[in-house]
Amino acid sequence: MPFSALALELAEIESQDLRRTRRLLESPQGARVTVDGRDYVAFCSNDYLGLASHPRLIEAARQGAARYGVGAGASHLILGHSMAHHDLEKRLAAFAGFPRALLFSTGYLANIGAVTALVGREDAVFADRLNHASLNDAVLLSRAAFKRYPHLDLAALERLLAGSTARRRLIVTDAVFSMDGDIAPVPELVALAERYDAWLLLDDAHGFGVLGAEGRGTLAHFNVNSPRVIYMATLGKAAGVSGAFIAGEAEVVETLVQRARAYVYTTATPPLLAHALLESLELVRREEWRRDRLRELVRQLKARLQVRRWRLEPSDTAIQPLIIGANAEAVAVAEALARGGLLVPAIRPPTVPAGTARLRISLSAAHVPDDVERLVAALNALQ
Repeated sequence: MPFSALALELAEIESQDLRRTRRLLESPQGARVTVDGRDYVAFCSNDYLGLASHPRLIEAARQGAARYGVGAGASHLILGHSMAHHDLEKRLAAFAGFPRALLFSTGYLANIGAVTALVGREDAVFADRLNHASLNDAVLLSRAAFKRYPHLDLAALERLLAGSTARRRLIVTDAVFSMDGDIAPVPELVALAERYDAWLLLDDAHGFGVLGAEGRGTLAHFNVNSPRVIYMATLGKAAGVSGAFIAGEAEVVETLVQRARAYVYTTATPPLLAHALLESLELVRREEWRRDRLRELVRQLKARLQVRRWRLEPSDTAIQPLIIGANAEAVAVAEALARGGLLVPAIRPPTVPAGTARLRISLSAAHVPDDVERLVAALNALQ
């Protein structure tokens, strides 16, 4: 029976301390949650600005449902593209600093849609080795030549670009790396794209809303603007709702409208979410105190944590990776924290390289200094 083979594979996952389980969230997302019937302080989510359950977004979603209904009912190219989607795309393009933007249902679909629409068999994609899985899957689906360079090694990237004879060249990279929290050297990447006639697809899932003036993202953080950039950001993390968008030059975005299968053949997201995101963008833009608090909490964690056996990776973002090493120990530490009412996820291979199992500490503007102090005290006691 084929099921017996699956059972053996599952047993092997279990033996390597790699089995994943789902917790049951019984409350709104936030810094304080109820999970499986118990209350916790959570350092798990990507709700970096604490907007996921903001009353103004809840009210905007209600208004959107009253105006547009619940489901979109069709793909964007049939009859699912509502005025809410249209208005949001215009606002996102202006916010990110590009001529046009295009909504996708998820960041995964946005990356797959963009890469597969823009490159193919005659082309080459140059990817940081620690890129998100969605970018790697997108390159494989595109059938372009897949050239990976060591993490942040721009000299290696330049050698690959210089030796390429591909019809089109596309550099793809996380802007803020999702498991390490470090920031890609965007100005240098843009310079390489210009020097070697390439595009740069920047996945800013973890920078949008958090970095740069008014939360405009990693490009604003570096004060960089280039027509060679294809910009992707998600709307379910710092923006607190759902979805993603690609922004870029008008020709790039129109090509995606015509050719991105992940866009063309997908039912549009509920317009009520787009309506809520219009309100979210205003909160992201105006409430600088949320980013200020996040930076303060990052400084507090780094100053108070007494790292001995483990290693805190260098990161100035809301993602603070505490490298433990062994899978079993990472799980044991996460379980010990949970017994004390603190939720921090243990991240293991294949999400991260073998031997680098870690706690991924995600900070939020919804946390307060006492939350971080409680976490630090627990971690210091466990080492």
